[in-house]
Amino acid sequence: MVMHMSIRVAVSGASGYVGGEVLRVFSAHPDVEFGALTAHSSAGDALGAHQPHLRQLADRTIVDTTPENLAGHDVVVLALPHGASAEIAAQLPPETLVIDCGADHRLQSAEAWAEYYGGDHAGTWPYGMPELITPTGHQRDVLPGTTRIAVPGCNVTAVTLGLQPGVAAGVVDPTDVVAVLANGYSGAGKKLAVPYLASEALGSAQPYAVGGSHRHIPEIIQNLTSAGAADVRLSFTPTLVPMSRGILATVTAPLATGVNVEAVRAAWEDAYADEPFVHLLPEGQWPTTAATLGANTCLVQVAVDGKAGRVVVVSAIDNLVKGTAGAALQSMNVALGLPETTGLTTIGVAP
Repeated sequence: MVMHMSIRVAVSGASGYVGGEVLRVFSAHPDVEFGALTAHSSAGDALGAHQPHLRQLADRTIVDTTPENLAGHDVVVLALPHGASAEIAAQLPPETLVIDCGADHRLQSAEAWAEYYGGDHAGTWPYGMPELITPTGHQRDVLPGTTRIAVPGCNVTAVTLGLQPGVAAGVVDPTDVVAVLANGYSGAGKKLAVPYLASEALGSAQPYAVGGSHRHIPEIIQNLTSAGAADVRLSFTPTLVPMSRGILATVTAPLATGVNVEAVRAAWEDAYADEPFVHLLPEGQWPTTAATLGANTCLVQVAVDGKAGRVVVVSAIDNLVKGTAGAALQSMNVALGLPETTGLTTIGVAP
């Protein structure tokens, strides 16, 4: 007989893309019971008016995002815009597990926060990427028992999980990393703006945050440093492509001096041999965003471009699952001492 614990979860930002995906993904967890579902402008509405696909929750009424409404839960997931989480989180009880899907608590450097986000740095929380390689092991080692978790950025997840094995094994030179990403539109959030209209987006690919201005850059550098890089220089260019979900990241870096092709693939095989959600594909098979749709997987392939002297890594994730909501649930499981895979699927939706 399987015994289940009861985990009462409140979700803020419940009417947005991330909030809706948190509700969808967490619904598959056998121990989760939803408490307050909150938002600001949509407070008072039925959830089904904003998330009609969540049929079992469609009749629930959205309430205002206040500390009072979020208090009294075992877990609070903050799916709020960047800069909005810190004030709410500071007013929640210290014993509550608070999971921030925004950027407010990801960065270790106050200077990097000021440069890329502006304003005061809210402080650094334990980082919600269990697979992140650290100087002493993996990030999952520090998550058990924590009551504050900062979920990584979605682009950060794709690039970090793609390249970190090469950095940790010393087979790539991290001082010349180039990352070019194809991004689905849901990564921009649920807002009405001209670049995101179907008439602008369909049949078109649009670069954005070009020239080193994207806010995820310092977080990627932070992670590659954790994996062992003494110095990281990163050129990062995201491109919106006409799909609702997904990130396909192509990341290259120079092959380290004296390293052979066999050592490169071995680095990725060793790093991900026992990871439940990061899968190195068989040689010759390349990741696609379609293969990760709806799943908490990161699919990875690595090759060596001998003529260019560079290692090429391609990774694919669903930005709303492994890139956000799935990472939140995975990290919650570790923090609460549950099996890391509980409630999470590696089965995608195809075609």
